[in-house]
Amino acid sequence: MQDFKEIEETITESSTWEAVKGFLGQHIDFTDDISISIFDIIILVTVIFITTLLLRFVLKIITRKLPAEDKGKFNVVFGYFRWLIYLIIFLITLHSVGVNVTAVFAASAALLIGIGLALQTLFQDIISGVFILVDQTVHVGDIIEIEDKVGRVEEIKLRTTRAVTIDNKVLVIPNHLYLTNSLYNWTQNGTITRESVEVGVAYGSDVQLVRKLLLQAASTHDAVISEPEPSVVFKNFGDSSLDFKLIFTLADSFKAQFPKSDIRFEIDRLFRENNVTIPFPQRDVHIIEKQKE
Repeated sequence: MQDFKEIEETITESSTWEAVKGFLGQHIDFTDDISISIFDIIILVTVIFITTLLLRFVLKIITRKLPAEDKGKFNVVFGYFRWLIYLIIFLITLHSVGVNVTAVFAASAALLIGIGLALQTLFQDIISGVFILVDQTVHVGDIIEIEDKVGRVEEIKLRTTRAVTIDNKVLVIPNHLYLTNSLYNWTQNGTITRESVEVGVAYGSDVQLVRKLLLQAASTHDAVISEPEPSVVFKNFGDSSLDFKLIFTLADSFKAQFPKSDIRFEIDRLFRENNVTIPFPQRDVHIIEKQKE
């Protein structure tokens, strides 16, 4: 009697397993070429769930050192890429479980190529924006120079960077220019920068007096920092002048053109008071007369 019950339970379990297998093996036909079973759907859901966990882990690692504002911007971009990754994983999984996705790729290939070409620059800007946020090479408040344009960064967006020039004009920089051009960050090492003014004096001038007057012009200006002290470099014996370079330090390099202008005015005044001449280029012209035969 006991053996009969065990056989009966085995038959029941076998029937149940066959019913489960039959249920999981049921196919849903979307088209003549695309058919998917319930078991395949379970595999897809499992893979998408694991992908979601991995993406969250990667996002946490990448953004752990980002400021709160930049982290929010990066999350927006990452959200778009996450759906792209989901699509790729979805198609790969379908192909792995035996679903024919060739028709899907063939139908969407031309469309995807067209969209990719049309949005190529946009993608470059967004990717560059992500690099800026992650790499932290540029921050709000930095003074940057790119393509001979100088501005103070006011806002970093995903596609563009907004800066304000010394003339109070808004400079909108597409982020992909950071990848294709040399970027000078004037303030990455701090707002204090070394500036210079160059001047030439006539041959025969007292070079020690010139050095003294140049240092005086720089040290008396309020915007010039005393440490490190201003210095003078005797650059060269030029064609028409003795060339000097006055080097000094400013706390705000963004407005450097105004202190530099003031220092040039002061140099001109001191040179006039001390009879130091700033020469202009001179050329000797020799006229050769041709004798008449």
